[in-house]
Amino acid sequence: MPEKSPIFPIFSKRLVVIIMESDELLYHRYLDGDESGLRELMERYGNSLTLYINGIIHDLQDSEDLMIEAFARMMAKKPKIYNHGFKAYLFKIGRNLGLRYEAKNRRQCFFGFEDLEKEPQGAELVEDVLGKKELGTTLRFAMEKINIDYREAMYLLYFEGMTHAEAARVMNKTEKQIDNLAYRGKKALRPILEKEGITGAQYR
Repeated sequence: MPEKSPIFPIFSKRLVVIIMESDELLYHRYLDGDESGLRELMERYGNSLTLYINGIIHDLQDSEDLMIEAFARMMAKKPKIYNHGFKAYLFKIGRNLGLRYEAKNRRQCFFGFEDLEKEPQGAELVEDVLGKKELGTTLRFAMEKINIDYREAMYLLYFEGMTHAEAARVMNKTEKQIDNLAYRGKKALRPILEKEGITGAQYR
């Protein structure tokens, strides 16, 4: 009697599961002498950190240089990092470098979004637009009209996906202050976006 084929052939094949290593695990791999840990972290955060710094200094080429410097300083200092703190620590270094650069060159810190694209659709909720990580002409225009601290807090929370605790570490503020900045930022955005056809939403 011929052998029956399995009902679900896919289950008869080897199942390969790919698990992405945490930032902290990659960081400790580097500290243990594995250079690939640093390469993977730079691939993971190089672009986003560059755009974040560029929001401060408005010079993409120099932002790339400061991004590399931020990684270099972190790896030279070798701080002890636990509990998902790598990204916040790295962005805090990048922020400090950007602010120092901005002060040295006497430029105003507007925290802009020139390099982020995609246009939100009309009749969307403010919360939905922020949640989609889209910053087209309309949202960029609106964000440039609100308080600088509101913009930065919302960028870290909504576009970098940080927790309130992580954003607080980056901006040297308390979690409550970050919560208030995000609340006020959404409140300030609402009338500006509604004029562009993007509907209102609950502030919290």
